[in-house]
Amino acid sequence: MKVSIITVCYNSGKTIEDTLKSVQGQTYPNIEYIVIDGKSKDDTNEIVKSYCNVVSIHVSEKDDGLYDAMNKGIRLATGDIIGVLNSDDIFANETIIANIVEAINGASGVYGDVGFYHEDDFSLKKRHYSSKGFNMSKFSRGMMPAHPSLYVLRNCYEDAGFYRTDFKIASDFDMTLRMFLLPNVSFNYIEKEIVKMRLGGVSTSGLKSNYTLNSEILESCKDNGIKASWLSILSKYPEKLLGLIFK
Repeated sequence: MKVSIITVCYNSGKTIEDTLKSVQGQTYPNIEYIVIDGKSKDDTNEIVKSYCNVVSIHVSEKDDGLYDAMNKGIRLATGDIIGVLNSDDIFANETIIANIVEAINGASGVYGDVGFYHEDDFSLKKRHYSSKGFNMSKFSRGMMPAHPSLYVLRNCYEDAGFYRTDFKIASDFDMTLRMFLLPNVSFNYIEKEIVKMRLGGVSTSGLKSNYTLNSEILESCKDNGIKASWLSILSKYPEKLLGLIFK
């Protein structure tokens, strides 16, 4: 099976080489790596070009934001399985894609855990996000399987459609919800850390961002027929605190 990995970037010169090396180091042989750049003004594209043996498709042009760029990557992807790797994140080890292909085993997709690390040091783990025990009821609390760990068959994107570009932060939540609501789908959980993420992303950068995130989650739930409220959304935070304790 061919696996398409999509990385969206903009002025990511400080971090993207780690991401590129992470893909380069994967033991699985059949990878299509797509990098969608938003016309970076730093050395991002020069770094990407230096990994031409790793990158299958490299596009650099202006876009309408993160989710518009992700949609471009999906349109270009030809793999049987599609996933997203952020430009400041890395795979947890060199066998992750091989593990994903093995674990999908007739299902519509797979997901696992992610770790949050110090922005300058992937050996300093700050928080763990476990997708273990996920069930559909958790969507109403604004919770979902870790999106960077989610790899799905192409038809999930074909049937669910594209990422919402009117959302600033929660389009990954909305996409995951729409995929899980598709008829006759099933997802397997991999009990391991799939991706190491640097702290400091948009959805974890302050009260204003969290308010926007949760407002968009509520809108997504409403649009997709999931009963949710501010009370149910806020109930997720005690569980998040456990991720800080049990790293």
